Amino acid sequence: MENANTEKKIILSGIQPTGTFTLGNYLGAVRNWQKMQEDYNCYYFIADLHSLTIHIDPAQRKKQTLEAFALLLACGIDPEKSLIFVQSHVRSHAEMGWLMSCCSQFGELSRMTQFKDKSSKHPENINAGLFTYPALMAGDILLYQADYVPVGADQTQHLEFTRDIATRFNHNYGENFKLPEGYFPKAGARVMSLQDPTSKMSKSDTNPKATISILDEENVILKKFKSAVTDSEAKVCYREDKPGVSNLMVIYSAITGKNMADIETEFAGKGYGDFKVAVGQTVADELKPIRERYKDLMNNRKALEALMKSGAEKAEYIARKTLTKTQKKLGLLPASR
Repeated sequence: MENANTEKKIILSGIQPTGTFTLGNYLGAVRNWQKMQEDYNCYYFIADLHSLTIHIDPAQRKKQTLEAFALLLACGIDPEKSLIFVQSHVRSHAEMGWLMSCCSQFGELSRMTQFKDKSSKHPENINAGLFTYPALMAGDILLYQADYVPVGADQTQHLEFTRDIATRFNHNYGENFKLPEGYFPKAGARVMSLQDPTSKMSKSDTNPKATISILDEENVILKKFKSAVTDSEAKVCYREDKPGVSNLMVIYSAITGKNMADIETEFAGKGYGDFKVAVGQTVADELKPIRERYKDLMNNRKALEALMKSGAEKAEYIARKTLTKTQKKLGLLPASR
């Protein structure tokens, strides 16, 4: 990473360790990450400090953090091209988080909609971290002087909050932070549940037949697609009143690159059985190398941990420069060497 092309803009994104990506996550976003690293300096981190705001069994958090790191690599994130690390392994994140908390206003934090949403979902655990984590998120972004941050509709407010803190700090203490902008990638495929095609595919779905995990074995994938909800018309065509068939067409199109008209022609006169098998096999073939790469990584724990350590060291080297400069501007005495 030291020799990375400095002319490339920096994109930073944090992913919480909350379980295996679904086919929806993959086709909707993850598949684009591999392509992004050709055009940008991509910094990806597993946001395990952010996951502390919700109670998770410690052993489970540890396991999911390791798996999330391996999954990013398996999905094509190349540590020679991108920076990939675990948030808690880079001490600058927690330190900058506190500095940014002290630069945040109570009123700003109290207006954050995600705090309200998460508080209502977890009334038994409304901790202070849940209230102040936008300041930690701002620190994550500003540490690396990121040019862009990929944002969905639910993250726009956090980006504006980060820009507000950076602007205020620069005004009060002198130019220090780059103002990050939102990165709005071309929308990926919107994949719906295989059992309820009116709802998005979700890893939290209680019906195991509804969701495809990117680590599902081929026979499991084929079985789930064979049981996918369709309709009684037995005609492959893309229409609003055919959500089940339309969803399968979206999935098939996203992987093969074929448009809806081509797909309709390909399966003209064929039943849903043939169509479901074709979609299932296409998905299985797409995910097979990811699954195999993931298994190789998880079976070689030492190599995986070495990549984790290397990524954290590179990230700390970059982040510490910004942190030290920020501490100096705030009037904190430098530590004795």
